[in-house]
Amino acid sequence: MTVTTGDVWLPFPAGEIDGLPDSFRYRQWDGEDAFPADPADCVFYVTPYMKSQAVTVRPLPRMPALQVVQTLTAGIDHVLAGLADLRPGVRLCNARGVHEASTAELALTLILASLRGIPRMVRGQDREEWHGGFYEALADRSVLIVGYGSIGAAVEDRLAPFECARITRVARSARTAPHGPVHALADLPALLPDADVVILCTPLTEDTRGLAGSDFLGRMKDGALLVNVARGPVVDTAALLAELESGRLHAALDVTDPEPLPVGHPLWHAPNVLITPHVGGSSSAFEPRAKRLVARQLARFAAGQPVDNTVLITG
Repeated sequence: MTVTTGDVWLPFPAGEIDGLPDSFRYRQWDGEDAFPADPADCVFYVTPYMKSQAVTVRPLPRMPALQVVQTLTAGIDHVLAGLADLRPGVRLCNARGVHEASTAELALTLILASLRGIPRMVRGQDREEWHGGFYEALADRSVLIVGYGSIGAAVEDRLAPFECARITRVARSARTAPHGPVHALADLPALLPDADVVILCTPLTEDTRGLAGSDFLGRMKDGALLVNVARGPVVDTAALLAELESGRLHAALDVTDPEPLPVGHPLWHAPNVLITPHVGGSSSAFEPRAKRLVARQLARFAAGQPVDNTVLITG
């Protein structure tokens, strides 16, 4: 059915998005206390970006006419709690195509900075200390990508020029991708001991919550680097802390559990860890790509065409 009436809630001003259909009423809402209009009139909800789960799902129980929920994140875990309040048939869409480049860039940054000792050098610069010597290179290392979706593939694209010895791919189920074979999650125990760098790109689901726990981490080789650009709860923080404090593993984390990491948390000062504050997708690439996605989705919605990136349908 073609939908050309009703409200569309956007976190951006509609005037900043080229190509929006003319027939909808556009309401700007980015998580403020007051709603911009009656939620009952909303047919297409673009969720606020980088807001809490409580904020994101707050209007959903009051949206009986809603047909599409469009997140601006690759993950959808922060929306799932509100889906029970929706009628059957509502489509939940993610932001595939928006964050791949930016998140992959940060993953590569974390890997190179950790291997080459950049945090130590920066701290040394602050103290006017010269930390020469030999450091690890990415060249000739074996890399394991856990969560081989669009972001995992983008990470591999950026690893290609760095002369890695081997890149191994893991997803929920085995398949063949353009770059080569993809192993199933069940193969992880056999794959982990051979990896110098393990990159987590997987979505947060009940199957991946706590995936990098004591058994996973214990199978990693001595001196290996764990990189998490997925979600904090994919890693068991207590198990990771034990490995870091023993000096056996290194870690580079864009996401943590808890998040934001509170003042005084032992992860802040654990040895061999580099932490960035969940900025994988928050770069200059985000906003123009997000706006193009929203315009494209609304054009398809207005024309009665299936929207892209549908990850589930309620009911």
